[in-house]
Amino acid sequence: MSLKLKDKVAIVTGASKGIGAGIAKAFAREGAKVIVNYASGKSNAEKVVSDITQNGGIASAVQADISSLANIKKLLDETVKLYGQLDILVNNAGVFKIELLDGISEESFHLQVNTHLMGPILTIQQAVNLFGEKGGSIINISSTVSQNPIPGVMVYSAAKAGIDNVTKTLAKELGPKKIRINTIAPGVTDTEGNHEMGIIGGDIEKQMLPLTPLGRIGQPEDIAKVAVFLASDEAGWVTGERLTVSGGLL
Repeated sequence: MSLKLKDKVAIVTGASKGIGAGIAKAFAREGAKVIVNYASGKSNAEKVVSDITQNGGIASAVQADISSLANIKKLLDETVKLYGQLDILVNNAGVFKIELLDGISEESFHLQVNTHLMGPILTIQQAVNLFGEKGGSIINISSTVSQNPIPGVMVYSAAKAGIDNVTKTLAKELGPKKIRINTIAPGVTDTEGNHEMGIIGGDIEKQMLPLTPLGRIGQPEDIAKVAVFLASDEAGWVTGERLTVSGGLL
């Protein structure tokens, strides 16, 4: 069976754990050379790289905070130095804060919007120059709350709704350059971050599980399988789409 991403080079932002790590590993299994981006989780990113290389894949960990344009440029420069090209970009890096209206600060607002909205926009802006005439595939990671927000995650939900819009807009702008751009909107997913915040095993899981028709919490691998499809030539006629990957949770 042929590898779906053979000879492709992919950047996955925020790939030191969770959904990003799952996508990075899945891409590598399908033959891609993967940049495992991280902001601060160096040891976790190196573990993801080790897992990939021990299974015969190719990957490198590269530090960059994608809320900084200078860091974004460094990330892309390092990608070209290591692998000579770029074919796939996954904008996954994120921060998540549970805050009701009276708890929102300027700092938390800008942190979330810069990470979830400004960062991906600037990363796409810089990456377009590397795709070249062959084009490429961009995948933005959104969330079910971009369309069905819940109390406590207003800023996060608004930023993710913005990313949905970015995908629709740039699909039209970048299509003539053979660059496809799509969104994946996960539901509640079993990640390290969600465990640390008490979402898995807490009240949010209890609220969401009965609303999930398939009756379980998502795994990073569930999201990764869809990302592989969107990154591959099998999705060559797919752009501007938002795929909800949530076990039926709306």
